[in-house]
Amino acid sequence: MTSFRHLAATLTCFAIIACLPLMATAQEETAEQPKPNPALLDPSLANEKAPDLYRVKMETTSGDFVIEVHREWAPRGADRFYNLVKIGYFNDVAFFRVLSGFMAQAGFNGDPAVSMAWLNSRIKDDPVTKSNTQGMVSFANGGPNTRSAQFFINYGDNSYLDDMSFSPFGKVVEGFESVKALYSGYGECEPNGKGPAQSKLYRRGNPYLEAEFPELDYIKKATVVE
Repeated sequence: MTSFRHLAATLTCFAIIACLPLMATAQEETAEQPKPNPALLDPSLANEKAPDLYRVKMETTSGDFVIEVHREWAPRGADRFYNLVKIGYFNDVAFFRVLSGFMAQAGFNGDPAVSMAWLNSRIKDDPVTKSNTQGMVSFANGGPNTRSAQFFINYGDNSYLDDMSFSPFGKVVEGFESVKALYSGYGECEPNGKGPAQSKLYRRGNPYLEAEFPELDYIKKATVVE
């Protein structure tokens, strides 16, 4: 009886020791997880001036592409885009509105709290110095001086948008085929189409898209590369 208890105690001891490396590994993995940038919830912290010329690589579920940004084209837009990329705002962000022959739009953060924090962080309009032609990138707006975090990429010649204060700040210079491959099957957003409702996107974030619009493509990661 004594030997049995001794054996049981020994096995228990080995079981505990065997778990220790796993526990340590889990703690190391947790420690290595980067903390979210505080500017995601406080836009006032994202106020760097952008370089005169820089490139952003967007790794997406349809393939990678590169946007070249010229600050002289639209200084405020270039600065805003630079800061959004730097803080990781566009990581895991969906192209929620993709209209064949027109444009592809993204900019709702997957976390509703982050989207709401940026909703009223608006920048003033830039003069339109370049036209909204194929490959050009502009911020979306809902009227004068309302640009925030949503941007779109023109699929064709949309120069009529120039008169509506849509001022391009960059252009896709590599991987435009990946942009054209973004899923467009849902069409226009509600209530004018069958695509996502922007009001629901603000409130529910990526879980809403994943549940009801599973075919959408996403920006996996956006980084400044030059």
